[in-house]
Amino acid sequence: MEPDIRRSSGIVPEMLREYGAIVREELQHYLPQREPRRFLYDLVADYPQRGGKMMRSSLCISTARAFGASLEEALGSAIAIELMHNALLVHDDIEDESEERRGRPTLHRLHGVPLAINAGDLLSLMSLRPLLDNIDFLGPELALRILEETDLMAQETAEGQAMELGWRQENTTSLQTSDYLEMVLKKTCWLASIYPIRIGALIGTRGQVDLDAFFHFGFFLGASFQIQDDLLNLERDDGRYGKECDGDLWEGKRTLMLIHLLKHSSPEERERLCALLSCKREERTHRQIRWMHKLMITRGSIQHAERIRDRLRDQALIEYDRLFEHLEDSPDKRFLQEIVPWVIHRDVA
Repeated sequence: MEPDIRRSSGIVPEMLREYGAIVREELQHYLPQREPRRFLYDLVADYPQRGGKMMRSSLCISTARAFGASLEEALGSAIAIELMHNALLVHDDIEDESEERRGRPTLHRLHGVPLAINAGDLLSLMSLRPLLDNIDFLGPELALRILEETDLMAQETAEGQAMELGWRQENTTSLQTSDYLEMVLKKTCWLASIYPIRIGALIGTRGQVDLDAFFHFGFFLGASFQIQDDLLNLERDDGRYGKECDGDLWEGKRTLMLIHLLKHSSPEERERLCALLSCKREERTHRQIRWMHKLMITRGSIQHAERIRDRLRDQALIEYDRLFEHLEDSPDKRFLQEIVPWVIHRDVA
C-alpha cells in the first residue's frame, strides 16, 4: 500500500529536535553576558530560551543540506532567523496585547512595555551579526545576497503586520479570503517559510538557483501553517498550546474563520459581531467570546478554514515534487516533504 503523503511520519519532530538543539546551543554565543542584565540582556534571552518549534531555522538548514551544503554553512543564517523570529514575537505580543507566549506570561506583562520594546529592538538588530559572520563561511558575494533577501523579507513582514493591525484599528468587517491570504503571505509566509527555504537554496547551490521558483512552495506551506495556527487558537487549552486559547477572538484578529462568519451570519448576528469587534479587548467579556466561538461552529466557519487549509497543503505537496523530487534521497529531502502535512497534524501552535 502506498503511504499517504498527506500524513507525516516521525522524521519531522525528530529533525526539529536535532536541528533545534544545535541552533539553540549556538545561538547562546550571540547573547551578551554583560550588564545591564536585569533590564536588558535577561529579557533578550527570555523568548529564545523558552523553546519553540524551531521550524524556520530547520527549514533553512534542511533546504541547504538537501542541495548539498554542510550544516555549518547554514548555521549562521538559521541562528539569524531565530533571533529575528523572537524579536518579532516580542513586538507582536505588545501590538496584540497578548497575555501568554510559550506557556508563560508575555515579556511585556512580566517587565512592562518599554523594557520589552527595547529588548525586542535589540534582538532584531542582533540578528545581523550571524549574517555578517556569513562572510567568513560563505564569502562576501553570497553573504550579501542573503542580506538582500533579509531586507526583502523584513519589508514584506512589516507590510503584512500593518495590514492586520490596520484592519483591527479601523474595524474592517468586509474582508475577503483573498485579503486574508495576501496578509498571511506577507506577515507569516515570508519569515516562516519563503525566506528560510530561499536562503537554504542559496547556500546549498552557492547562489546558482532561481529563487522565484521557491515562492509558491513557501506560500502554500506557510499559509496552511498559519490557518492551522488560527484553528488551534480556538481549541481548549490542555497545557500544550502555549498561547492564550481564543486569544485571536479577544484580540479581534481577522482570521479566515472570522471573515467567513461575518459573511455568513444573520443581519442581527453581524450587527452584534461588528459592535463587539469595535470594542477594546478589556471591554469584551468571556460570555461574548464564547458566543463568537460557538457561532463559528454553527455557521461552518471552522470547516471552511479547514477546507482551504487542506487545499493549500495539497498544492504545497505538488510544488515539493517540482522543486525537490530530482534531488538525491536524504533525511533532509524527506523532512521538506513531510513538514507539509506536519504543519496541519501537529498538536501545538
